[in-house]
Amino acid sequence: IFSLTFAMLFVIGCEDDDHDNHDEEHTDADGFILENESGTEVYREFEGAVTGSVALSVGDTLELSVHFLDHEGNEIEHEEEEGDEHEEGELEVSGANASIAIVEVEHEEEEGDDHDHDHDHEEEHGAALHIIGVSSGSTSFQVQLMHDGHADYTSTNNVTVTVN
Repeated sequence: IFSLTFAMLFVIGCEDDDHDNHDEEHTDADGFILENESGTEVYREFEGAVTGSVALSVGDTLELSVHFLDHEGNEIEHEEEEGDEHEEGELEVSGANASIAIVEVEHEEEEGDDHDHDHDHEEEHGAALHIIGVSSGSTSFQVQLMHDGHADYTSTNNVTVTVN
């Protein structure tokens, strides 16, 4: 009985250790920023408060990098040795009215055409959006950072996009 009890405790202890390690892979974000190609912040959501706006003209494409923020409002840095986008999390967007603006996630798998990939990976970690102005109006979208089939982070507010 003692051996069986010890074996069960050992197995349960190992399962808890695996669960704790698994939790360390999750991103504990309290907000995010969207930056344009020149590195200027155009939109920020932090603990539910929003600053900035996203606007473009019909026919224009806006490329925005996405950076998630920790509980102090600082950008969350990713471990370089992870190397796999799915370990860091995958960006998803939803809710935009495609007749006004198309909002697409630029996936890191598209890196083959990017001659400056090493720089972009360090700066953006593959988290970027393309927003294409289709017709005049306003729409909005939600940002989610997905990991293992669930959202580690979901934007509190929808990001409003105005197309002129």
